[in-house]
Amino acid sequence: MGGDRETPMKVIRVGIIGQGRSGRDIHAEYLKQVPRRFRIVAVADFLKDRCLRAEREYGCESVQDYRDLLKRRDLDLIVNASFSHMHVPITAEALKAGFNVVCEKPLARRVAEVDKLISLSRKRGKLLAVFQQSRFAPYLQKVRQVIDSGILGRVVMIKIAFNGFARRWDWQTLQEMNGGSLLNTGPHPLDQALCLFDPGLSMPEVWCRMDRANTFGDAEDHVKVLLTGKGRPTIDLEISSCCAYPLYAYQVYGTRGSLTGRTNHLEWRYFNPARAPRQRLLRDPLPGPSYCSEKLPWREGCWDQPKSITNLFHYLSGRFYDNLYRVLTRGAPLEVTLPQVRRQIAVIEECHRQNPLSRLKGRTG
Repeated sequence: MGGDRETPMKVIRVGIIGQGRSGRDIHAEYLKQVPRRFRIVAVADFLKDRCLRAEREYGCESVQDYRDLLKRRDLDLIVNASFSHMHVPITAEALKAGFNVVCEKPLARRVAEVDKLISLSRKRGKLLAVFQQSRFAPYLQKVRQVIDSGILGRVVMIKIAFNGFARRWDWQTLQEMNGGSLLNTGPHPLDQALCLFDPGLSMPEVWCRMDRANTFGDAEDHVKVLLTGKGRPTIDLEISSCCAYPLYAYQVYGTRGSLTGRTNHLEWRYFNPARAPRQRLLRDPLPGPSYCSEKLPWREGCWDQPKSITNLFHYLSGRFYDNLYRVLTRGAPLEVTLPQVRRQIAVIEECHRQNPLSRLKGRTG
């Protein structure tokens, strides 16, 4: 019967600016796997060999000047995976040209730039989305679930560490190109941290220390951030290239228990106050040479990343683009909103304000 036929899906025609690690290995690598929803029509990269490679791999057209891509009228969406310092100007050009835009992180360096892009997207009536795919991380969802269940009690502190030991010498180590750990890696854990700090949009008090350690550029590669606020847990965030013993990604301290673990495995321990020994404050000395000591009825839980997720990068990209597809075709809301991204950039801007770093003289390369 005609009513049983499946409605053909709208195919979103995509142009990708940049064919480096993000443009090719993350965006294009996922989009080419879902041709019924997205089709890569054209790419832009100033390197000719990358253009030719894209033509072979995606069966698309290519240009070396992104401005030529923005002259096309057969595209529904532009993915801006250019250099970080070009995110703002290219996104603005794409919006002015009448395109919906997905911009790689970081969206910008300063809040004023974010405000201009938000205003421009509204004025042009076009979608602006920021590729903060780690919001969909399974481990984050589990951390939130455990916290929201209340079994850990009142959450006092959340420690997040995206650490490792590495030396780096590419363009993402340069301030002039919006490099550095906070703008490069930082948007992922900071986005998660702010969601856990307050699902709303309250701005935390920010303390930050940065250092240059193993980098060959002039931007930071060691960052410590503390976020505090009345009635909110303290957030302790580290992003460091100096940690050869990365023991955890998450730790949650609560009044009834704790959680710890990495991105593929979490475990937690908690007790039920109703089943704990009854205690009361004693002002007099404890009998004998003793300390406060009790046996709590601990309960434990654990979580492992589902075995069905064989490639976390592709899984996160899929969740992001699933949401984006519903936004473009059904008018669904973005799960990563622009006000949330704006708050994130406000924190990053404050961190940089507190830690002015000297710059390399002259341009490199």
